[in-house]
Amino acid sequence: MSTNKSRSRASKHKIPAIRLADPFYEREIERYEAPLPSREYILQLLTEAGCPVDADAFAEQLEITEAERDLFQRRLGAMQRDGQLMLNRKRQLCLPDKLDLIKGRVEGHPDGFGFVVPEEGGDDLFLSPKEMHRVLHGDKVLVRVAGFDRRGRREAKIVEVLEHVNKTIVGRYYVEGGVGFLIAENRRINQDVLVPTENAGAAKSGQVVTVEIVTQPGAHNEAVGRVTEILGSFTGPGMEIEIALRKHDLPYVFPPDVEAQASKLPSKVMKKDMAGREDIRHLPLVTIDGETARDFDDAVYCEPLGRSGFRLVVAIADVSHYVQPRDALDSEGFNRGNSVYFPRRVIPMLPEALSNGLCSLNPEVDRLSMVCDMQISSTGSIKEYRFYPAVIYSHARLTYNQVWDWLSGAAKPEKKHAELMPHLEALDKLFRVMLKARAKRGAIDFGSTETQIIFDDQGKIKEIVPVIRNDAHRIIEECMLAANVCASDYLHENKQPALFRVHEGPTPEKLAALRGFLAEFGLDLGGGDKPHAKDYAALLEKIKDRPDHGLLQTVMLRSLRQAVYSPDNKGHFGLAYEAYTHFTSPIRRYPDLMVHRGIKAVLNGEKLPAKGLAEIGTHCSMTERRADDATRDVDAWLKTYFMQDRIGDEYNGTVSAVTSFGMFVAIDDIFIEGLVHVSELGQDYFHYDQAKHMMLGERTGKRYRLGDRVRIKVLRADIETSKIDFSLVEQDSSALDMQRAFEQSAPKKSASKPRSAKPKGGSKKQ
Repeated sequence: MSTNKSRSRASKHKIPAIRLADPFYEREIERYEAPLPSREYILQLLTEAGCPVDADAFAEQLEITEAERDLFQRRLGAMQRDGQLMLNRKRQLCLPDKLDLIKGRVEGHPDGFGFVVPEEGGDDLFLSPKEMHRVLHGDKVLVRVAGFDRRGRREAKIVEVLEHVNKTIVGRYYVEGGVGFLIAENRRINQDVLVPTENAGAAKSGQVVTVEIVTQPGAHNEAVGRVTEILGSFTGPGMEIEIALRKHDLPYVFPPDVEAQASKLPSKVMKKDMAGREDIRHLPLVTIDGETARDFDDAVYCEPLGRSGFRLVVAIADVSHYVQPRDALDSEGFNRGNSVYFPRRVIPMLPEALSNGLCSLNPEVDRLSMVCDMQISSTGSIKEYRFYPAVIYSHARLTYNQVWDWLSGAAKPEKKHAELMPHLEALDKLFRVMLKARAKRGAIDFGSTETQIIFDDQGKIKEIVPVIRNDAHRIIEECMLAANVCASDYLHENKQPALFRVHEGPTPEKLAALRGFLAEFGLDLGGGDKPHAKDYAALLEKIKDRPDHGLLQTVMLRSLRQAVYSPDNKGHFGLAYEAYTHFTSPIRRYPDLMVHRGIKAVLNGEKLPAKGLAEIGTHCSMTERRADDATRDVDAWLKTYFMQDRIGDEYNGTVSAVTSFGMFVAIDDIFIEGLVHVSELGQDYFHYDQAKHMMLGERTGKRYRLGDRVRIKVLRADIETSKIDFSLVEQDSSALDMQRAFEQSAPKKSASKPRSAKPKGGSKKQ
């Protein structure tokens, strides 16, 4: 808006001179017919005052009229919720940083205490059970440091609750002595929620329900709720998923406007949508996925180019053609962030009309796609690439096992697929070349076992089996990596703002801990202060035949940071790429959809704004973690239910984690973990050595370390808490003898005094 127009509107509404001095006045008057003082100006005036300011006097100073009073109070209230200012008991406006207050998020602990995670970073602050009575897990608060507890941790007192984030809670409803209450499924919410009889509806004691919080907890009152949904019996089929959806606030029902938009989409690709696209329907592209896959993001084609190498075509579903920025589908896709894959059930990011229909590269139908067309040298380096929108025709829907059987000679393709074999063989040859390039680049390849749960007719676990990854899996993986690298390079070279998949190397603290641990085994990571992925890869290759390989690999893996989405390109440490992004799964990952839009913008000579990308990256990183947490919960419940019939059975296993309160053991063959509590380790005082991932007996010198082989007995399987407890029977003697023999041959270290045991409940990391 022009200055003249602003002055005209200011004159019309007789804006006081003090408010005309607002440096953000022009912005405010564009937004509002009668502009209020901006947040920035309010903070500026309060800072200049140098002391708390009476709220009513402040409104008079700004000449807030009676008509504006309500809107002005809303603005001050929003600033309070955001922690920008607070109102003290004298109704004075104060700046939190002047009061030495810390804004943060509450993280509850099942034992009743909690922590405040500061928004600006730094160490967490301890909240006593008394302080936790005022809040629930996840709430946003302002706190002050009230001293230090007996362990030297900063202890906080809650000054103000900025936001109660829990609007609904899922859990078990009980009635005892005529009093109804809810025990939250999320164990970090330790407080019970009172449910008066008149608020319980038809709920029966013991049922799983969803409760709406009508009164939040306070210093002198409990939280009060009202039953809004009755889910049913705790052990009912599929209940574990219903609980996880609500516990982790996963959106699982598409809003009406999203369903309405999806229903208006055509059932097939229209001719008008093919305009301006390259027609590559003649290329025998195929999809290669797992047997149970229903949404097909990617199709591939490869042909040899003699001495020049190979041509690799990776076609990805063009979701961005149908999902436009800020429409209903886009808003819901952003809200969900990604699809969530539970055993036997998928919560898709987009409605099935798109995810399994129009955007899925189903066989023998036309589909719109974004193509990365690459020329790869005979040494595995990408010489050239180009991106373009295309229309494709998948010639077959193949599975990993099917393709590997053909390539390995275990089976012959059916007649209708025989003509695809030259292209599949070319893919296999290219894969071998790319594997060598991967090794030369120094990418880290941590071996891990993925599992699949097999269910019976009642929907309960029949068995848990390992997923055997063959080379067909790895062929597709390398093709997707190549396309993702080209996408990141294309966006980076064209200076197009985008979301990168960032994986940074270890922090200095974790690196120091890792080096100290490796030194105990006479090993060195190399690489100085900033090791490269090559250093990790080289060490993994060096230790692959050692009996303690599993222990060393696990500790190395845990030293690395978690990958996130960010507009700041900091490279991908694990894959040894200077730039990396996600391009290949826009059906099930929102960041991939953003990348497609960025590539299209470059092709059209446009530039997308960078504003808001950091927030989108943070949100998508959160939804990814949320999905992981939810699927872990479901797996844990199912496995606990499975172990209920195996109480008293004995198994061999491997120590998978060591904590101050015991050690977790993963059972061989059935891939289920349980806890051997410290009290079950033997008649001794056992001390936890965090640096060495070890429990050490004070009297006997007996030690249990990450990666040790042990034999356990199943003590209990509690489906209420999804916890499995083991007792120790004996160690797997053959493996232990081999391990001890190796350790005796390793360089000797001077004996160190055992560290003191930490009290149970001392760390939020439990």
